[in-house]
Amino acid sequence: MTEISGKLTLDALKQLASDGTIDTVIAACIDMQGRLMGKRFHINFFLDSAWEETHGCNYLLATDIEMFPADGYKATSWSAGYGDYTMKPDISTLRVIPWLEGTALVLCDVLDHHDHTPVPHSPRAVLRKQIARLETMNIRAMMASELEFFLFRETYEELADGARPTPISAYNEDYHIFQTTKEESVYRALRNGLNAAAVPVENSKGEAEAGQGEINIRYADALTMADSHSIVKNAAKEIAWQRGHAATFMAKWSHERAGSSSHIHQSLWSSEGAPLFYDAGDARGMSPMMRHYLAGLLAHASEITFFLAPNVNSYKRFARGTFAPTKAVWSDDNRTAGYRVCGANTEAVRVECRVGGSDLNPYLAFAALLAAGMRGIEESLPLEDMFRGDAYSGEGREIPKTLPAATAALRDSEMLRAAFGDDVVNHYVHAAEWEQSEFERHVTDWEFRRNFERS
Repeated sequence: MTEISGKLTLDALKQLASDGTIDTVIAACIDMQGRLMGKRFHINFFLDSAWEETHGCNYLLATDIEMFPADGYKATSWSAGYGDYTMKPDISTLRVIPWLEGTALVLCDVLDHHDHTPVPHSPRAVLRKQIARLETMNIRAMMASELEFFLFRETYEELADGARPTPISAYNEDYHIFQTTKEESVYRALRNGLNAAAVPVENSKGEAEAGQGEINIRYADALTMADSHSIVKNAAKEIAWQRGHAATFMAKWSHERAGSSSHIHQSLWSSEGAPLFYDAGDARGMSPMMRHYLAGLLAHASEITFFLAPNVNSYKRFARGTFAPTKAVWSDDNRTAGYRVCGANTEAVRVECRVGGSDLNPYLAFAALLAAGMRGIEESLPLEDMFRGDAYSGEGREIPKTLPAATAALRDSEMLRAAFGDDVVNHYVHAAEWEQSEFERHVTDWEFRRNFERS
């Protein structure tokens, strides 16, 4: 058998099938929650026909996180019979998955079953549309997402009945080499596994809480980065599970602990490779385009919040003194602001959005940020003055505090309706309203403990 790593062509996959190295291909699309959903193919059938297309129920883009098919979506419903979507493998994403024996993975675009046009509300299509808008301007978006998550001593199965999880470390492990040495059985496997799967890892590190870590992937074009982000999350869960641990990407798993973020770095480059955000003559190296782009992010910050914080739980993360922002203001190398300028006075100058939690869908988050930034460029929006000092205690634009507030801003967003289309916005508004209604009808553990005896 052949040792393999990295991206694969179809011809390379055929060779690996013939010598028995690969026997399984996962074909997966991305659901609304950013998860991999699809099928495991025997290699013979995949090479025979499934490499061209396969099919999946269209409820996959109309369910909540529990896979419940909620009523009320225009795109699909019980009355329409829940038909199929076509899943079209993007062969440029075909790669080996080293931590799964004999397995390769390919990501799929979601197409209409009848006319094979992209399904507009599918996450990959939402992002592709914004990338295409930039391409007409001879612009390429480059992005990177820093993913934080918690690792626990227990397995998912041991925690299934509601047992309290135990963080794998006992204390804050931010940049802590000795503490993270204790966790290397997971993190080393994750770094090496991802790198061998053509997801270029820069580093892993301890984060600012007990049991919390971060994985950083090399800057890439927006679509490649979104693909990598989704693979990283799936890999972290699989590799932790294989080694007897549970990992969570909840934005806030405990009110006593810091939340987990997904900071998103972004810059624009010309198709020829010139850094469009850089201006050597500016005090911070920020070009007029960068200033307009950042002004767009700020002007539409409330409208795009849902795509950065998509769950009821997401809003528990926004708390002062936790390095999660509460204000959508910008500052230069200031971690209390929602938007931070990094790499000032270099060609790597960029905007870091610190609003997003680790529970976001990267395709939707990237698309929303690009849409807001493009509106700023199109309208030559002036950039407000930089915030200085502690944004937690200062004045400034508040990040929506609840899912209903973010949903209302999304519903009323003319900018996103123009960029995404009414049907796409309405689809995700309905998803947000369903999530809130499900929360409101359930009794939480906090309510039970607080009221059972004392009421």
